[in-house]
Amino acid sequence: MIPQKNQFSEASDWEKPEEEVYRVLSKAEMAELQKNNAIKYPSLSPWRILLAQTALTMLSMVIWSFFGEPRGISVYTQSAFLGGLTSVLPSALFLLRLEAAKKTQQLNPGKFLAALVSGEFIKIVVTLLMFLGVAVLIPGVMWVPLLVTYVLALKCVWLAWFWRRKVINKIEPKD
Repeated sequence: MIPQKNQFSEASDWEKPEEEVYRVLSKAEMAELQKNNAIKYPSLSPWRILLAQTALTMLSMVIWSFFGEPRGISVYTQSAFLGGLTSVLPSALFLLRLEAAKKTQQLNPGKFLAALVSGEFIKIVVTLLMFLGVAVLIPGVMWVPLLVTYVLALKCVWLAWFWRRKVINKIEPKD
């Protein structure tokens, strides 16, 4: 048995929904909207996250230096440095690709998306090549400090959420 039109649903469910009307904003209106929302939704520079990744790599190197046979720069410290470098260098290349795309004269959403995808591809390829290079070229590397520092540096992106919440909480007082 084939259900009839009004047997299981309201008649309005079968009607074509009305299309939403979108208003195109002028450049001046968009600038004013961004200015008003800048305080409520502050932007966070990705370069700041890269700086945090670098600082966390340095901290990890200091912590791992206590595990080495000669205290100070040891194979543990060098391995932690390589782990941080494996995170920081591809991220820096990705950001440089996006900055280069922003500086082009004819930036449209399609070209920016292409820059984003190609930047991510560069980041993945460089990360894989760095891991392969470390595995092949550095035989005495300690993998635990390398991978721990790599993962910690990657998780610096989570700090952006905390920084953003901290800024918003300063701006919007609690009731």
